[in-house]
Amino acid sequence: HLQFVESGGGLVQPGGSLRLSCAASGFTVDYYAIGWFRQAPGKEREGVSSITSSGGSTNYADSVKGRFTISRDNAKNTVYLQMVSLKPEDTGVYYCAVTVYNSLALDIPPGYNWGQGTQVTVSS
Repeated sequence: HLQFVESGGGLVQPGGSLRLSCAASGFTVDYYAIGWFRQAPGKEREGVSSITSSGGSTNYADSVKGRFTISRDNAKNTVYLQMVSLKPEDTGVYYCAVTVYNSLALDIPPGYNWGQGTQVTVSS
């Protein structure tokens, strides 16, 4: 299974920033498009952002466009999500995964073996 270790979450006030990291566990990310996904309490998991294997193209959910930036460092085998202007509705557990069809699609990969995720809480 292609798994990741997510980190960088925390408690932040509305308008604040966080940078999440997603480190590959036991494989190299060089050949894979990677996505960030999140699950808010009581809601289904949703796609947030994705990036191609080279980092040359990205995709964002409408709800985070202009506020979140996805990037990757293949030499460090890590994908990042820089989040600014955070809102309470950004609260949730954030996960990363290889995307469906290794594309920029934000669909939830079916049957994926999700990691622990990292908790992001935006609250005053």
